[in-house]
Parts: sequence; structure tokens; C-alpha cells
Amino acid sequence: MGTTHRSGGSKKSNDGVRLIVTAIMGMVFGYFAGVSFPPVTLSKITLPSRLMSSLDMAFTDETINARRSFPENSGSGNTPATPKIFVPTNPRGAESLPPGIVVSESDLYLRRLWGEPSQDLKSKPKYLVSFTVGAEQKRNINEAVKKFSKDFQILLFHYDGRASEWDEFEWSRRAIHVSVKKQTKWWYAKRFLHPDIVAAYDYIFIWDEDLGVEHFNADKYIELVRKHGLEISQPGLEPNNGLTWQMTKRLGDREVHKETEEKPGWCNDPHIPPCAAFVEIMAPVFSRDAWRCVWHMIQNDLVHGWGLDFALRRCVEPAHEKIGVVDSQWIIHQVIPSLGNQGETENGRPPWQGVRDRCKHEWGLFQDRLASADKEYISQLRRTP
Repeated sequence: MGTTHRSGGSKKSNDGVRLIVTAIMGMVFGYFAGVSFPPVTLSKITLPSRLMSSLDMAFTDETINARRSFPENSGSGNTPATPKIFVPTNPRGAESLPPGIVVSESDLYLRRLWGEPSQDLKSKPKYLVSFTVGAEQKRNINEAVKKFSKDFQILLFHYDGRASEWDEFEWSRRAIHVSVKKQTKWWYAKRFLHPDIVAAYDYIFIWDEDLGVEHFNADKYIELVRKHGLEISQPGLEPNNGLTWQMTKRLGDREVHKETEEKPGWCNDPHIPPCAAFVEIMAPVFSRDAWRCVWHMIQNDLVHGWGLDFALRRCVEPAHEKIGVVDSQWIIHQVIPSLGNQGETENGRPPWQGVRDRCKHEWGLFQDRLASADKEYISQLRRTP
């Protein structure tokens, strides 16, 4: 038994020696094999640019994700850790959001696609001026825009679909363009100038395209509007050009006027339209607060705005003091029926005739709706205990 034990130990010892020798030989072979090949560096490996771009984006995303936390996913299991929120004072539909994340108003500032968001804007326009335009009036609008400084954001509503033709003007590249064929400025205003969208601007100009501005300066106009406390205003109109109301005709001996005398019987009260508290709809200017009220009064289907001028007084108080005409900054109404020509010929009648008829019809509809709304409101008050 002793002999058997000694022979087993000798066999294990020989196996161990053989394993060590084999390992040493492998290391020597590996060394000589390695030095026999030329060195290779990663800097000499060229990968396809598309692959490199994908790798770069993947690395960047991983780096960002590693630093960013996701509180929505920090709960246990499938239950987010987001608290239950209901804030009734939030805007309608946003009651489930924490107030600190709610942004209820916006603006029309143009922003870039790169860089730090806080550095996007070198300046912020204080006022908004919109023109409803066709390409045939490019020269006229170009002259008008020159009267507005960099404090004014220019917005063009294109009723003929030819927005790209305005690129010849340098200022047009900074302007905002909205193009929908054969629509009016009040159609655009109702859909694109919601008070929460234009809340960043102190005053909103909603102007026609056929206005001569040789005697107008926008910055001086704003100074006079502030000085005289006008919430709704318009420049005075040259009295010898086109048909206009007595109230909106320019008076040459003053800065501003807020009332006038009309034909006998037109004004039962000297403080109501058209003798006071009245401007026309061709070139109105609204303060931010006044526009918030006026926007809600514009009807979706009454696109020409006729009759609106007589109702503007409902949006400021006292209206005969806060609505007026700026005489020392005046314009000329050129009476160009360009929008009227966007109508259609029916039964041999010219396009403008159908547009004109629609305007008159809308005026009657607006008056009826306003009278009905007043009557309904009064009836509700009487029924309330």
C-alpha cells in the first residue's frame, strides 16, 4: 500500500511540471508572435462618417441621460412618484399641473434652433403691427413698414397666398408671415391674435394695406397715445381723401381729439358713437387690455368686422375719454378695393359687389346678436333672486 501511495504522488508531480512548462512555452510563443506583427493604433482606423455620427450621438445621449434625473419615473414599481395635483386657479384644462410649470401666455418672438434659449433674443419688440396684404400692394406696405422702428414686430397676413414674393425686402425676412387665401384681417385676427398669444405687446395695430403714411411716425404716435390715455385709437384721416366719418377726420390744430359733431339726430348722447368713443376699423390701435376684450367680441363667422367700430366702447370705461383720434400723426386712406376683388363673379355682378353686400349683411347680423345678448343678460338678472 505504501508503494502505491508513492507512485500516485510522483504522477501528480509530473503533471504539474508539464502544465508549468506548457504555460511558459505559450507565453514565449505569444511574445514572439506579437513582436513579429507591425503595431496598429486606433488613430489609423477610419470608420464611415455615418457610423461615427451615430456613435457620437449615442455617446452624447448616454452622457446626458446619465446626468439627468427623471422624477416621473422615480416611484416604486409602475407607480410614478408624481403628486396628485388639482389647482382650480390654473387655466382651464391645466388644473392637474403645478402652477410653476404653467405658461399661459406666449409671443411672436422669432427664436433660433441652437444655443442657449436665454440668449436667443437680443431685443424684444414692444408693439405688434399687422397688415392684411396682397402682393399688388408690396410697394405701399414697404413704405409703411419704414415708419415703424425695431420696437415693432411686423406681421403680414397674406390673403393671396403669395408670401414668398416679399423676400425682396430685407425687413420681410424678420417679419412673420401667415398665408391663407381670400380671408379678411378680422378672420386672421380672431384665429392668430388671441390675447394670450400677443400678451407680450403693449399695443396692437391691426391695419389695412391701402394707407398712405407720409405724415405718420409710429414712435411719436405711441407717445401721444400714452400721453392722452387712449386705450383704443387710430391716426387721423386726411379729410379730402375718400369717405369717412366726421369723428375720424384729422383736425389740424391739436394732437388728439375724442369727440366731434355729426349730422343732426345722429347722436342722442354726445359721448356715444359716432360723435365720441369711436374709431373706424381700417386702422385701429388697441392697448393690450382693450384688445383682450375686443377679441372676445369678434364673431367667428362675421369676417368683415362691420359694426364692430360702434361696439368698441364696451371694452373701455369711460369710453369717451379712452377712445380717440391722433391728429398730429395722420394717414391717408387710399381706398384701393384690392380685397374686394378677391370675391367671385355671380350672375354677372362684379366680385367686389358680392363682398360689399356681405359686409352690409354682417353689420345687421352683428347688431342683432349684440342686441339679443344684451336682452338675454338683462333677463337673467331679473330672474336672479
